[in-house]
Amino acid sequence: MTKIRKARIEDVAAIEALYTELEKDAVMYQSEHFVMSPEGARARQLEEILKSDNQTMFVAEECAEGAGAALSVIGFAHVVFIGAKAVSCLKAQTNIYLQDLVVTGDCRNRGIGTLLLNEAKKYGTEKGADFFRTQVFPMNKAGLRFYERNGFSIKMITIEAPL
Repeated sequence: MTKIRKARIEDVAAIEALYTELEKDAVMYQSEHFVMSPEGARARQLEEILKSDNQTMFVAEECAEGAGAALSVIGFAHVVFIGAKAVSCLKAQTNIYLQDLVVTGDCRNRGIGTLLLNEAKKYGTEKGADFFRTQVFPMNKAGLRFYERNGFSIKMITIEAPL
């Protein structure tokens, strides 16, 4: 059975391992922008997230097989609450931004990512956010399908050019 809860400092090693999986994909998709984090860097980041008033991290935890088996963290969602921007042409809306979401490779396609997204949506509702936003690599077709199945749609496309 999978349980979703807020991350704790004791989750740091598991989250660090999950970030390694996530970063490998990011480097594969856009090596011009992404590198692997130095060991321990994500632990410091987690400490900041846990202290923050405008962001949180949820983890998916699952019990291993067998009586008395330990729980293990198999995924997480890092969510940031973003206040309304003071720009005259923008509606005064707030949003939650999904910074990162990962489920370990051998646990994918079991609905765990959706459970994490639903918990993030609940967080956004509690914070009074108007909408939920994230980004996905355009080559990540499975990721795009996942987000579309969970109510997301393309609103804008980011383009860039090297200088």
